[in-house]
Amino acid sequence: MGAAALPRVAAAQLPTIQPLASRRVVRPELLRRALAALQRHGSQIPHRDRIAIADFSQPSAQPRFYLVDMANGMATTLLVAHGSGSDPAHTGYLQRFSNEQGSNASSEGAFLASDYYVGKHGKSQRLIGLDPTNSNALPRALVVHAAWYANPDMLRTHGQLGRSQGCFAVSEGDLQQVFARLGEGRMIYSAKA
Repeated sequence: MGAAALPRVAAAQLPTIQPLASRRVVRPELLRRALAALQRHGSQIPHRDRIAIADFSQPSAQPRFYLVDMANGMATTLLVAHGSGSDPAHTGYLQRFSNEQGSNASSEGAFLASDYYVGKHGKSQRLIGLDPTNSNALPRALVVHAAWYANPDMLRTHGQLGRSQGCFAVSEGDLQQVFARLGEGRMIYSAKA
């Protein structure tokens, strides 16, 4: 399932993507990289109508988790935490990615959103790493889950979100929206540059 299975998104259309929840848009270069990953992993991603993009070049105080509707180009932005191993000094900025066990760092690359389960953070969604940079996502238990430290009130009191153990931790109030829009069988793309 190569390029023919992908939605048609012309390069000229990329800068015109308008967000639903924010004036911010996905950086065109990051969107191009995410679309290239979607094409590269096409046969492993059953649903390509929506994708999520985590732009870790932005600080945790900014909405940087984009839920992109591929049919109309609309994006909703949400807060998302990065791993403590990616930001050891707790600056609010991701400093590095890692795929290593025990690193507590976020990983970069394309992930397949898999099944749901209930764990220590409540309802969560397993992720399967599709690239060499995130191939340990499943054994590392990198998932999408809600966390109190990703709630907007953290910004009022601390100026940044708390940190996860490498998971995509979203606000408790946003989790159902993420699950409803992402669902199983879709891609999350995580990058910094």
